[in-house]
Amino acid sequence: MLKFPALMLCALLLCAPTHALKISVWDSELQTPLGDGESSGGQLKVRLVGDYNGPVVVLFAPSDEERDRKTFQALKSRYGGVLRGGTLDLQLENGQQSITRFLAAFKLTVSVQVPGTPVTLPGLKAAPPNKK
Repeated sequence: MLKFPALMLCALLLCAPTHALKISVWDSELQTPLGDGESSGGQLKVRLVGDYNGPVVVLFAPSDEERDRKTFQALKSRYGGVLRGGTLDLQLENGQQSITRFLAAFKLTVSVQVPGTPVTLPGLKAAPPNKK
């Protein structure tokens, strides 16, 4: 009886997409890191600084396993881009495109986290201002 659940678990783990892709965002001179992220299960979580406005270099690095599978074969390792207030756009041959839209073609959902950005949750009320 125990063999069947273990067998199912192994089969699910082998079939589950891992999409291990790393991203790093740097200033145009590659001196200051401005963001990073890693994918897991079709979701790419990117952390970006919120107080930078200007040109950037975006570097992608698939894992060895994904390179062998050729999952991200059409993805270049380096792109130019622009970061404005926590919004990242890539400069492509056919114009600018948001990182979210660009990576959707690779079946990745992008979530961007910018430190200091207020988080709102459904049903959560704002705290009353402090009175002194």
